[in-house]
Amino acid sequence: MDPVRNPFAPGAGQRPPELAGRERELEAFEVVLERVARGRPERSLVLTGLRGVGKTVLLGELRSMAVRRGWGAGKVEARPDAELRRPLSAALHRAIRDLAVKHRAPDRVDEVLAVLKAFALKANRPDAKMRDRWQPGIDVPPAQGRADSGDIEIDLVELFSDVAELAADVGTGVALLIDEIQDLVPEDVSALCAACHELSQSGTPLVVVGAGLPHVPAVLSASKSYSERLFRYTRIDRLSRSDADRAVLAPVEREEAEIAPHALEALFTASGGYPYFIQAYGKAAWDAAPSNPITEEDVRVAAPEAEAELAVGFFGSRYERATPAEREYLRAMAELTQGRDESAGTSDVAVFLGRKPSSLSPARDSLMKKGLVYSAERGHIAFTVPHFGNYLLGRLDD
Repeated sequence: MDPVRNPFAPGAGQRPPELAGRERELEAFEVVLERVARGRPERSLVLTGLRGVGKTVLLGELRSMAVRRGWGAGKVEARPDAELRRPLSAALHRAIRDLAVKHRAPDRVDEVLAVLKAFALKANRPDAKMRDRWQPGIDVPPAQGRADSGDIEIDLVELFSDVAELAADVGTGVALLIDEIQDLVPEDVSALCAACHELSQSGTPLVVVGAGLPHVPAVLSASKSYSERLFRYTRIDRLSRSDADRAVLAPVEREEAEIAPHALEALFTASGGYPYFIQAYGKAAWDAAPSNPITEEDVRVAAPEAEAELAVGFFGSRYERATPAEREYLRAMAELTQGRDESAGTSDVAVFLGRKPSSLSPARDSLMKKGLVYSAERGHIAFTVPHFGNYLLGRLDD
């Protein structure tokens, strides 16, 4: 098959595999947009799931849906140990610019931009030298006495309220999308929950959509006990067989090509239904197929190529971030689960390694902070990356 036309190459498809089978989530968000626009109370959303299930792509599609409805929209990617104020300022600046083109009162827009600038400037340390101070690129003087207390919880509530009121002026709303939400520092998690609580009480047209690993609900709950009432949690999982087949068939048929039924079955078996893997194996199978249709043999021949690419770009890049002590912990998990996508008991890991559980806590906590593992339930730990255990078993002789 022509590699130039490969529909599984990144950016090649009109609708990537990560969105196949996500109709329920898309329809639910459409309802949220409609309810919020009408001034009705609605909870913010949190998408949770393992790596490779398409959370980030889905988040991007939700942003596009909001923009198509005339909403202001901005997206943030949280990073470990980085405060939220600066990237959030940039995201809301983008959202306000979306709203400004509709607003008939430029002075009103400038008032909100002034509040945003006051909020943003508090990202600078008080003792920072002038040359080191970040400037947010907002061409109005900062407001005084609004969203500039330095307390992120107070400031975020005031900022969200003002931005939402600006959207209400033009009969629309604002969507703030936050990826990797588990990486927010505790103070920012608390502030975000407080702001969402205020939004839910007042019915203002601003909705937060977060995405992160499976333990995000526990992170939010640890910050604010009422967080479970603030968010609608949606678990994003691997695709069913029928949805996985659609994820393959749609791009193939757009190129006026075909794929044999047994090849579809082989792709599902290899990928486990995880969208990222479907794309990797699909791309390799397309390149390996000498003619139309793609066959089961093409998938078999292409599998090593896909696995090599995943080993470097998906698994290996994460494994390399682990220290020797952390790798020992990861390999113990892999052996205990025999490479399956299951959780391992933390006490079982200690017994396997012949160590006291307390001595392994630093490695486990560091792996959680790096996003390589998560607490599946009390006393159990699991990989955030599908098939990671199987990958690690293949490295035991390294």
